[in-house]
Amino acid sequence: MFENTNQPDEDGVTVLSRPFGFLILGFVLIFAGIIIFVVAAMLSGGSGSVGGVVFIGPIPIVFGAGPDSNWLIIISIILAVVTLGLFLVYTRRSRRIMG
Repeated sequence: MFENTNQPDEDGVTVLSRPFGFLILGFVLIFAGIIIFVVAAMLSGGSGSVGGVVFIGPIPIVFGAGPDSNWLIIISIILAVVTLGLFLVYTRRSRRIMG
């Protein structure tokens, strides 16, 4: 019923190893970031700032709190725009390759 898609391609590299590696790298980076935030909050006496972007479909929701939240919100927006730009570039490139 299901075919084994974990076969090596012409270069001898497993087809699913790269996406799986990026997935694991993402989880490791998120975990490391959480640890850094916790340590920084403990060392600074519990005061800190937070900011971020949550995407629900194509709509970004930007949030922030704390004394330096304006900078964090601006950095989050810049990172969101760069991420969307890279996504569009890679999808166009993959469409050209695929067909």
